[in-house]
Amino acid sequence: MRAALDAVYREHARRVFSTLVRLLGSFELAEEALHDAFLAAAEQWPAHGVPAHPVAWLVSAGRYRTIDRLRRERRFTAWDDTLADTLADPAPGPDALAEARDEIPDDRLRLVFTCCHPSLSEDARIALTLREVCGLGTEAIAAAFVLPTPTLAQRIVRAKAKIAAARIPYEVPGPAELPARLTSVLRVVYLVFNEGHAARDAGLADEAIRLARLLLVLMAPEPPAETRGLLALLLLSDARRAARLDANGALVPLDRQDRRLWNRALIAEGCTLAEAALRQRGFGAYALQAAIAAVHAEAADAEATDWAQIVGLYDALWRVEPTPVVALNRAVAVAMRDGPEAGLALLRPLLPQLPAYPAAPAAAAELCRRAGLLDEARRHYRDAVALARQAPERDFLAARLAALGG
Repeated sequence: MRAALDAVYREHARRVFSTLVRLLGSFELAEEALHDAFLAAAEQWPAHGVPAHPVAWLVSAGRYRTIDRLRRERRFTAWDDTLADTLADPAPGPDALAEARDEIPDDRLRLVFTCCHPSLSEDARIALTLREVCGLGTEAIAAAFVLPTPTLAQRIVRAKAKIAAARIPYEVPGPAELPARLTSVLRVVYLVFNEGHAARDAGLADEAIRLARLLLVLMAPEPPAETRGLLALLLLSDARRAARLDANGALVPLDRQDRRLWNRALIAEGCTLAEAALRQRGFGAYALQAAIAAVHAEAADAEATDWAQIVGLYDALWRVEPTPVVALNRAVAVAMRDGPEAGLALLRPLLPQLPAYPAAPAAAAELCRRAGLLDEARRHYRDAVALARQAPERDFLAARLAALGG
């Protein structure tokens, strides 16, 4: 029975929590109710067996144990009296709850949108989403973002307090607000994945992919194009995970990776999603980045990469998202199509716009090396080494610099 209870917790705990947040109107009450619900399950399921609809059972148990506990503690204010009356209203039975199959998934979607409310800072949105939607521990989140645990904990506490003080509703926004709010949600998932991808934190990357999959399911039957595009991008990026480092932990650049190690199932799924996204109205930066990743993934080897198509996709991406990073990546693609000098002509003016972005001097160094401009290459490699955040990138760039006698 312990194994069955653990399995239910792993699979359904955040679904139960999301519904309890809606019913109780509080993160703190919902956390306590979730604990009470699983405590009740540990007490009752060994004797009576796992119920047919465990999620509905746990929601009901958590809700009513919370009501009983609050009444015993006699802590209600005038507002809480109203809440208590609402909570005490007759609730549908487990079978009725289970039959309303859309209700609990919608609660998870409500919670995602609440945690990613635009009134919260980007850092707070990421931390709150990982904690409340994904269920990651505070210490794990703090470690992923290289922050002291108390700092991260305070960030989460402040975000919850702001939600409570501003009475931010636990709901999916209506049609008028949905596009802007969805943009915030997708941005948080994208940043979570990037952090995990850059830090080789498989758990964090996996959580981002799980969230992206959840959004795709919850936005059914016709998810917006960028929801498909984001999941496609994450899958296509993650498909190369096993090939990014060699046996010694050294970084392997894309053109030297053993493509036999790429996850073909993820590539097939990502390509299908990317194609579907590009056929929809309203596709944007995620779908276009996924299309670029798909061109790389479908090439038999580095030499077979269709750089002309990639440049065209970057042209489209620039029209959607005209940022220095997009311009940088386009310059590299142009260099691969037309030669390093053509790429450098586009890249050099971008360097002052990206003073803290290590990929900028790294790209400049590589193009200078290929063009035979070794003094300039060494200078850019030194800049890139100084900016690199992760040890594998730093070691790779230092090795390139050493090979040039720098």
